[in-house]
Amino acid sequence: MSIGVVKKLLKLEIMEHGVNNMEISQEGITLIKHYEGCPKDNLGNAVSYRCAANKATIGFGSLKLIDGSPVQDNMSITMQEAEELLAHELKEYEGYINSMVTVPLKQNEMDALVSWVFNLGPNNLKNSTLLRVLNEGKYHEVPEQIKRWNKVNGVVNEGLVKRRKSEALLFECKDWTCV
Repeated sequence: MSIGVVKKLLKLEIMEHGVNNMEISQEGITLIKHYEGCPKDNLGNAVSYRCAANKATIGFGSLKLIDGSPVQDNMSITMQEAEELLAHELKEYEGYINSMVTVPLKQNEMDALVSWVFNLGPNNLKNSTLLRVLNEGKYHEVPEQIKRWNKVNGVVNEGLVKRRKSEALLFECKDWTCV
C-alpha cells in the first residue's frame, strides 16, 4: 500500500472514530506489554511484584484487580486473567486520552499516549506541558515532552528512558522496537 493510501485510511479512521472515540491498537498494546512485562511462577501464572515505584503490581502493570481491589504481595492470577485485566484497564486509560486531548490523533499517536498515561496516570497527563502543547496543535513538540517523564522518585530510571524513547518514536510513527 502506498504512503498516500495509508494516510487517507488513517484520516478516514480518525473521522470515523472521531477525536474523542479512539481505542489503542495492537501495536500500542505490544509496547505496553514489552515494557511492563508480566512475571510468572513455575506454573505459568502471573504473580504480583513490586514495580520501580515500589507499588504492588500484577499482570502487565496493574495496580488493582478488575473488581477495583488493590493488588497485594504474593498474589497470582492466570495469564488469561492478566490479559483480561489489561484489556479492562486500557478502556479506562483510552478514556483519559479521549477526554483530555482536544485535537485529532492518528492511531500511532493514540497508542503512544495511552501507553504513557497507563504508566504515569491521568493526573500527570492533566497537569502536563505535554497535554498543553498537544492541545495547542504542536504535535512536533510532543515527542520531547514524552521523553521528559523518565524519573522514579526524582531519579532518572534507565527503563523509563527506553520506554519514553519508544513512546516518542511510536508517536512519530517510527520503529520503536529498535530501542
